[in-house]
Amino acid sequence: MNIVLWVMQAVLAAVFLSAGLPKITKPKEELVAPMGQWVNSFPGPGIKLLGLVEVLGAVGLVVPPLVGIAPVLAPVAAVGTVLIMIGAIVAHARERESEGSKIAMNVVLGVLAVVVAWGRFGPYAF
Repeated sequence: MNIVLWVMQAVLAAVFLSAGLPKITKPKEELVAPMGQWVNSFPGPGIKLLGLVEVLGAVGLVVPPLVGIAPVLAPVAAVGTVLIMIGAIVAHARERESEGSKIAMNVVLGVLAVVVAWGRFGPYAF
């Protein structure tokens, strides 16, 4: 189970890193096409902050346990990703985005993060 949790952490980290970096580095106008209409509902600095939180979450999922410093940050980061996914589901639903796949992807990532948080806080803690 430890290996499964590590794979889940790596997948979540990769997804959140790839989602967060463009939000930090690109202007808001360039994000609408790849990310959806929800971008128009948020101010530019809010999107940058969201990107920063996503990148920090990605780092928190894998780096602390790998270096052995404050490994409890990994399940804390997993809880944070659950909260981000809840917000993403609300944002996509509010915009009534036609692609249900975006919400489905948020649900899947949220479930993965819940499993990681459960496992790392519980029976498979570092």
